[in-house]
Amino acid sequence: MDELDSYSRTVSTVAAEITGKVAAVRMGRGSGSAVVVDSSGVLITNAHVVGESRRGRADFVDGTQVDVRVVGTDPLSDLAVLRAAAPDELPAPVQLGDAEELVVGQLVVAVGNPLGLAGSVTAGVVSALGRALPTRSGSAGRVVEDVIQTDAALNPGNSGGALADSRARVVGINTAVAGIGLGLAVPVNTTTRRIIRALLEDGRVRRAYLGVVGSPAPVPAAVADRYGRRNGLRLADVIGGSPAAQAGLRVGDLVLDVGRRPVEDAHGVQRLLFGEAIGVPLPVTVLRNGAMVDVVAVPTELG
Repeated sequence: MDELDSYSRTVSTVAAEITGKVAAVRMGRGSGSAVVVDSSGVLITNAHVVGESRRGRADFVDGTQVDVRVVGTDPLSDLAVLRAAAPDELPAPVQLGDAEELVVGQLVVAVGNPLGLAGSVTAGVVSALGRALPTRSGSAGRVVEDVIQTDAALNPGNSGGALADSRARVVGINTAVAGIGLGLAVPVNTTTRRIIRALLEDGRVRRAYLGVVGSPAPVPAAVADRYGRRNGLRLADVIGGSPAAQAGLRVGDLVLDVGRRPVEDAHGVQRLLFGEAIGVPLPVTVLRNGAMVDVVAVPTELG
């Protein structure tokens, strides 16, 4: 009973802290949730909630209604930034956490507005970390890396809502209902903070394009001992004509370093491919047939 009471107290405390800071938003024909993240009137939601709309309305559980406009959207991360017309009427912002600190089995609380039911709270655990969520913007495709998988019940309308840890820190933005008993959230981490900052400053996110697809793979023991590296990114595809192909990268290469920084997964590469990397020589070190190979790629802008 004590454990149940402790669990209940934690969930109810998080709910009391977060619920009033998550709005139900209606953007044209779309609807979902949005989280207040800054006292200047900034809210975060999903790009798919916003769609092509430029304006909408945010409704809070205390009855407050505020008009919002779209500052910027990034379909390739499924994030969008809104700004309230009357920021003084908004509740205090949530505290943002860091999804990098999450562990499987950890308690998380989802707050949103599923099926039009404002201020709904569900709780569960982190079921898995490091999931990949395919996204697309026009002809450009990308994978949102390090997506959080949770068993907290999510339904239509939860998208754009908050996923919080036991200390009421928002560690994810709920983004998809993947199936019964399965929910996904875009993590709040260094990369997503950077995306949000770019949307606030420029209304869009400029990305560099390399042209590789890969998955984490272990480094052979002899190399791992010599270089202190346990994992790398095994290339499953190198897009023809891409900067990676022109640099000489090949399917089967095990990428160890990009930009002289160690990488272990696709997220490690993607976090380097923002606007400032466009047109700038990018050194890449790979393990190929037991030998270290260095190449230099010049990323182009992702259109």
